[in-house]
Amino acid sequence: MDFSFLSDYKEFFIDGTKVTIFISLATLIFGSLIGILICMLRISKNKLISFLAGAYIEFLRGTPLMVQIFIVYFGFPTLGIKFPDIGPISFEYVIAVFALSINSSAYIAEILRAGIQAVDKGQMEASRSLGFNYSMSMRLVVIPQALKNVLPALANEFIVLVKESSIVSVIGINDLMYNANTVSGNTYKPFEPLLVSAFIYFILTFTLSRIVSILEKNMENSNKKLTIKLYDSEIKSSEV
Repeated sequence: MDFSFLSDYKEFFIDGTKVTIFISLATLIFGSLIGILICMLRISKNKLISFLAGAYIEFLRGTPLMVQIFIVYFGFPTLGIKFPDIGPISFEYVIAVFALSINSSAYIAEILRAGIQAVDKGQMEASRSLGFNYSMSMRLVVIPQALKNVLPALANEFIVLVKESSIVSVIGINDLMYNANTVSGNTYKPFEPLLVSAFIYFILTFTLSRIVSILEKNMENSNKKLTIKLYDSEIKSSEV
């Protein structure tokens, strides 16, 4: 194997990595926000809202990501839906983040729903006894504990997201995979550039998994303190 091409094409991999990180981070933020919203709708007591949220989740989970990207990229313009450039960010990047975000939101919504339903109902009752309303109880008590329970699953989804971001190369976005293919074409080396890109993807996902491990430990400590506080409040309430 010959990696001498790196001296001439290292900027391709650096620029591609920057694009991959940008798309992954943007998708992580928007996908999580949309996922939380869809999760709240999915567990709503309103049957119609819950059904629509469930249909949203099932459709996105039941169709390939590449098909979804092509629907947004080629299909939406035929319906008069066009994505504009946002400052220096071209519409192709907006489409990529949008398609990846809605796809990821479906998985995140289901992961969060499972985590919320796994939290003991006594936690909600204890927080309400402290004077919290429903939204405060969900935001300060239930969701933090649910996140702790589903953090490994969320971490896996985020890692998959980084790897799946390579699919956006099919619409001409010069991410890491696109640039690796470009280097392969220029150097007539189909194998070595792919090895380099695979190593970079591994570094990104490994770093993300380490960060999640640290967050998991911090959340575990904070949730222990919160549980003790709620338990003490239940004891005081029972004594009164």
